[in-house]
Amino acid sequence: MSFELASALEDRKQQHLYRTRRLLESAQGPEVRIDGVDMLAFCSNDYLGLANHPEVVSAFSQAARQWGVGGGASHLVNGHHAQHHALEEELASFTGREAALFFSTGYMANIGAVNALLGRQDLVLEDRLNHASLLDAGLLSGARFQRYLHADVRSLEGRLKKYDARRKLVVTDGVFSMDGDLAPLAGLARVCQANDAWLMVDDAHGFGTVGRGGRGIVDVFGLSQAQVPVLVGTLGKAFGTAGAFVAGSRDLIETLVQHARSYIYTTAMPPALAAATRVSLRLLEQEEWRRERLQQLAGRFRREARRMGFTLLDVAGEDEAGHALPLTPIQPVLIGGAEQALSLAKALEREGILITAIRPPTVPENGSRLRVTFSASHTEAHLDRLLDALARIVATSPELLAHSGVQSGCTTDEEQE
Repeated sequence: MSFELASALEDRKQQHLYRTRRLLESAQGPEVRIDGVDMLAFCSNDYLGLANHPEVVSAFSQAARQWGVGGGASHLVNGHHAQHHALEEELASFTGREAALFFSTGYMANIGAVNALLGRQDLVLEDRLNHASLLDAGLLSGARFQRYLHADVRSLEGRLKKYDARRKLVVTDGVFSMDGDLAPLAGLARVCQANDAWLMVDDAHGFGTVGRGGRGIVDVFGLSQAQVPVLVGTLGKAFGTAGAFVAGSRDLIETLVQHARSYIYTTAMPPALAAATRVSLRLLEQEEWRRERLQQLAGRFRREARRMGFTLLDVAGEDEAGHALPLTPIQPVLIGGAEQALSLAKALEREGILITAIRPPTVPENGSRLRVTFSASHTEAHLDRLLDALARIVATSPELLAHSGVQSGCTTDEEQE
């Protein structure tokens, strides 16, 4: 067994696909200490800079002293704390939904929601570039599983018309995690309503970063609970804490309480975490400057990186009414080969800048990239350092610019039913 595993791991190294864990020795922030070295990081999901915000930290420590550091039991035994309940009510109000349910992770929220709603008599249709947790949820549900072309409303419509089922669930990311583009939600919602299908949106990277008061992509497109019946968000990104939630009708949330195994059969998250998240929710909603800074940083980076010759995705666009769509904090630099992406990441690291090289199977073959992510805690001086480092690398190693044939998106396994 050991020999076979070692051989497979060595093959992965030879393909430049081997992954290693870096040791973080500081709090999250733009400037971190990792593997004993001080670095400027552009690879965090702490989009609004709330993970180490003093008010959030204070709320967590005060709540921990009052209620302890463990959940103690599952929500359906005696682990459902008043802080959990208050957070759910505030998240429901924030999203404009009737109710919300607090999960331990985004992965568990997606697995729990899809599997509570679907069975073998049903159909699930997913964007080809959905996050792995959404794809896994669809496959595990036992429902007929189909993928439609990325952000392609007509492709979805054709598949919806092709199949009959007891229930039809269309699942999409709101902001796609590897490309940073927005799903065409208005068109998806319209097609779902016309074909008696439910629409589920995982807005893990949209909440906090876009929309009025950070209300996410559903707010950007002005869609109601009836148009997006199942709305998922994570709390470990722009919120700066941990966990996730599903928001929707009271009947939906009660169905998840009764049937979502990833909610029922796990110990509740610490009440202190919920208390801290309530503070981060207030900051996220009120401090608009954080979203404004993200727009400024992403816009300037795109202009300057393209001027140097790097390839970035054309993610900016308009909605169906002709209104400009916002940029997101995720701005990938497309490279192509895994070896080239690793080389560029290492060259940046020698400059004191940390950006992760994303390689297959997370992205398709020849779709490797540097996934640059911005935080409201980044300053213009931080961005200057990144741009100056890229300029020096281009001048000395022009072969590290994007290669031809680069593909966008997440893993593209063969379609399964």
